[in-house]
Amino acid sequence: MKSIDIAQTKQMMICVADSIIESKSYLTEIDSQIGDGDHGIGMAGGLTKARAKLLETEVFEDVNQVFKAVGHTMLMSMGGASGVIFGTMIEGGARTMDSRMVLDCATFTELMKGSQAALSKRDKAQVGDKTMLDAFVPAIEAMGNAKTDDLVELFTLAEKAAKQGVENTKNYIAKFGRAKSLMERSIGFQDAGATSVWIIFRAMKEYLESI
Repeated sequence: MKSIDIAQTKQMMICVADSIIESKSYLTEIDSQIGDGDHGIGMAGGLTKARAKLLETEVFEDVNQVFKAVGHTMLMSMGGASGVIFGTMIEGGARTMDSRMVLDCATFTELMKGSQAALSKRDKAQVGDKTMLDAFVPAIEAMGNAKTDDLVELFTLAEKAAKQGVENTKNYIAKFGRAKSLMERSIGFQDAGATSVWIIFRAMKEYLESI
C-alpha cells in the first residue's frame, strides 16, 4: 500500500484515539510509578475529545486538516505539558507542510519531521532524558532511513523503533517532571510519554494492516 486518502487518514486517527483510550489504565499505572499518575487520564481525555471532533467533521479539505483537528483539540483540551507536547507532535508538521490530498511515506515522514522541529522550539528535552522524545525521535529516524514506499512497512519500522525507545527509557535518569526528583531511583521504570508515542505508532500500523 503506497498511500491512503483523506477519509482513511481520518479513520486511522480515530483508531489512534481508540487505542489510547483503551490504554488509559495502563498509561496511568506506568505514570504512577515515578510520575504524577495522571498521564493516562490526560491522554485519554484529550483523544476522546479529538475523536469526537473527527466524527463530527464530515469533510476535511486535506490530510493536513485531519492532523490539525486532532492536535489542536488535544492542545486546547488537555492543558499542561502533555497537551502542548502531544498536540504539537500531531499537528506541528501539518501546520508547515503544504496541502496534501493523500498520505504516503514521504508525506508522513515530512509531517513527523516538521513536528519534531516544532517540538524542539517548545521543549528543551533531548533523547536520553526519559521523555516522549526517546520513542518519537528513533521512530522518525527509522522512517527517514527507510528505503520503502510501502506504508505498512514504514509504520512497522517506526513502531519497532518507538517500542525499543520505550525500553531504553528504563535505563535513563529522568530529567523532567516529577520523576526528576527521584534521580537514580527513576532508573528501571519506563516513561509514560514514550509509551504513548509507541501506542500511537502501533495503532497507525495496525489500522494500515487492516485495510
